[in-house]
Amino acid sequence: MKQVNIKHTVLGAGGSVGNALAYELINTNQKVRLVSRSGFSIKGAETFKADLTSYNETLKSIEGSSVAYLTVGLPYNSKIWEKHWPVIMQNAINACKKHNVKLIFFDNVYMYGKVNGVMTENTPYNPCSKKGEIRTKIAHMLETEMKKDNIQAIIARAADLYGPFGIKTSLPYILIFDKFLKGKKAQWIGTENKKHSFTYIPDAAKGMILLANDNNCINKTWHLPTSNNPTPTVKEFIKIVARNLNIKPGYFILKKWMIKLTGLVNKQISEIYEMMYQYENDYIFDSTRFDNHFNYKPKSYEKGIPETLRYIKNNVKSPE
Repeated sequence: MKQVNIKHTVLGAGGSVGNALAYELINTNQKVRLVSRSGFSIKGAETFKADLTSYNETLKSIEGSSVAYLTVGLPYNSKIWEKHWPVIMQNAINACKKHNVKLIFFDNVYMYGKVNGVMTENTPYNPCSKKGEIRTKIAHMLETEMKKDNIQAIIARAADLYGPFGIKTSLPYILIFDKFLKGKKAQWIGTENKKHSFTYIPDAAKGMILLANDNNCINKTWHLPTSNNPTPTVKEFIKIVARNLNIKPGYFILKKWMIKLTGLVNKQISEIYEMMYQYENDYIFDSTRFDNHFNYKPKSYEKGIPETLRYIKNNVKSPE
């Protein structure tokens, strides 16, 4: 049954997952509030300007809501993460407790570190990067409240993202889709021969909404739906993209030493270096528990990649 008079608040609107989430909710006639520092807006949603590092502004931003989705995407910088993420998480926790709002935290897999095998919800935290340590810290902050039943919350994790809306920070877009569409060779980092899961962004959005609407999912961690049948190697992923563009699957691999050398003069590239373990080893993300609970079939790469290309062609300006 479709719920009415519920306000879904997206904390950190404007990013790929936040946008996919907003459109999915708007298209099902839900009341949506978009919260961002910039005043980001989408037709059909309420816009609310707030700085989530301020508790008072966070408190005001979720007032009157039933569900808040924490989808913040801070700049890819460990120092910024270390300074701001614990503050943002604590503000979100306190504000949701104050207003009795359900909190859905969109998370990644950095806290797992290098995993020998498949990543599941039971994979222990073993961070091997500064960013992983920070993600572990903020996950523990929320988990502590969940275990005490002080809050209604869900941690929803995803693998690396691709798909519609993912044109700002998605590595598959930056290194594969965009390169091919500009007539260049695709790129990747580490190796192309290891298996690598990619979460389809609309699946992540739909998954969070399903979790938010199911009280049996509360105060647990869930892996969002991700195609794993089979998990492709990056080389296979690149081939599917190329085949849909009717081009040769040419690509160039950026090795670890190249990333390190470039990072000496480019801070953004240097931030990738500590995460290279994700691209030098198998990276297999399992969402079986979610898929079985909701009888959900994640979008296959054979279907998700052409849908991504259609989105890019319709929404991204071609180069001059």
